[in-house]
Amino acid sequence: MRIVNTTLCALAMAALATLAACSSGPPVPDWKMNAQSSVERFQAAYLNGNALVEQTEFGRARDQVGSTGKIELIARIELLRCATRVASLVFDECPGYETLRNDASPADRAYASYLAGKAGADVTLLPEAQRAAAGAASDTAAASAVAAIKDPLSQLVAAGVLLRSNRATPALLDTAVATASDQGWRRPLLAWLGVQRLRAEQAGDTQEAERLRRRMDIVEKSGKPLAG
Repeated sequence: MRIVNTTLCALAMAALATLAACSSGPPVPDWKMNAQSSVERFQAAYLNGNALVEQTEFGRARDQVGSTGKIELIARIELLRCATRVASLVFDECPGYETLRNDASPADRAYASYLAGKAGADVTLLPEAQRAAAGAASDTAAASAVAAIKDPLSQLVAAGVLLRSNRATPALLDTAVATASDQGWRRPLLAWLGVQRLRAEQAGDTQEAERLRRRMDIVEKSGKPLAG
């Protein structure tokens, strides 16, 4: 059971939320272990471009947490899903979370506003990995803060929020592309390469834009088709 608790703590760092307190003690209930496993699988599936598996595992995670009747935990599961999308530059309004907002914790409400790129989110309530980038005074400082984040998913989430807030520097794009590439995460890699390609085209750098297109073609042809 100690291993499960360690895994839950790792999830809290990697996915920017926790399902339960990370400590030694009584045996971990089945719902926590099952939800943890499904969270890891739906995030991995989405990042790797498998929408069907992501949808199935997300449903399982939500059902497991729903068995507790704790609405605030269901809201947190929805935020985990939204964060994975922000990392992949899918900027929706997080509708699953919005229906539960009134029952979310103050920290989760702050995190939701942060993911949406809204100014004024209380930085002190954000997950620790996001605070330096969120509170940076300049875009350059924010990019440096993102580069210093150890966890790859947290790093891409922070980068996605900066892009959504129109604060993305070339160095930030380089960091995001390198991180997604190193992890083999096809969906965010294609998204970030697409941003780089667009900027190259806007700058009139046709040679660089063509190089990025070739790289995107390789990624798109690998593995299963992306959808969703």
